[in-house]
Amino acid sequence: MTEELELIIASAKESMDNTIAHLEKSLLNIRAGKASPQMLGSVFVDYYGSQTPLSQVANVSTPDARTLSITPWEKNMLQPIEKAIMIANLGLNPMNNGDNIIINVPALTEERRKDLAKQAKSECEDAKIGIRNARKEANNDIKKEEKNGTSEDICKGAEERIQKLTDNFVKKIEDILSAKEVEIMTV
Repeated sequence: MTEELELIIASAKESMDNTIAHLEKSLLNIRAGKASPQMLGSVFVDYYGSQTPLSQVANVSTPDARTLSITPWEKNMLQPIEKAIMIANLGLNPMNNGDNIIINVPALTEERRKDLAKQAKSECEDAKIGIRNARKEANNDIKKEEKNGTSEDICKGAEERIQKLTDNFVKKIEDILSAKEVEIMTV
């Protein structure tokens, strides 16, 4: 196998790894009824004129499975944090007690669980498309190498390795999805 083909395969694998990492990050935002600090990962607070991630202006913790507690580093940030959570439209209702913000995470209804499962499935489908695009790019690069004089047998071997990678990553995505669906549907 030529060095160029090894680079093409390595590049495809890296692209597929990045797709999986992105998928896992996306699935963290799909809550499964349990309170988790990642639920507020998309919240940005107006901190002295600049949009700052909530985690950089406050401590977010989970005292129990249904409660989020947000303790700002500065007392005067309580209102901006509360406002930012409302603007983020996460379906959460923050309560300010003067020292910190408490959010009770409501239990999910059966219908909401099904919606979240559909959302997770959609994220996984997008990831599969990303994997297939990486395969297509790699196969196109392999064909270019074949036109540039690399033997047909060596190129076929490289395409088979790319296909095996693709199959492994698609299987990984399906495993991630089934685990997430179990997490979402568990009451």
